[in-house]
Amino acid sequence: MLTEADILLALRDCYDPEIPCNIVDLGLIHSINLKPDSEAPGTGIPGVSQKHLIEITLTPTNPTEAAEAQLTAQIDNRLAGLETVSQTTVTILHNPPWTPQNITPAGRRILGLDGNPTLVQIR
Repeated sequence: MLTEADILLALRDCYDPEIPCNIVDLGLIHSINLKPDSEAPGTGIPGVSQKHLIEITLTPTNPTEAAEAQLTAQIDNRLAGLETVSQTTVTILHNPPWTPQNITPAGRRILGLDGNPTLVQIR
């Protein structure tokens, strides 16, 4: 059974076009919605994995058309590699805008923002 944790793990392979960190630890993801795809080939056949429709809502760090297209393509391509995903829909939000306060503690470590007194700390 596909879970939100599985999706988040896969999305850690998707990187922001501008900041060298994955989109999960940058805090770009607002929501993930998983629904069984009752129309997927093989539905109801014993031994065939249930396919899911995935809806992801996120806010980009850079709200440009090129950055949004790159993020959407990365997410679509990464989740297409999961056997139990039949379709992914990505919705880009511009409000509220992304801020550095959205970065997770793991993201702060990845970016070298924690524990280094010479760097400006983002709170």
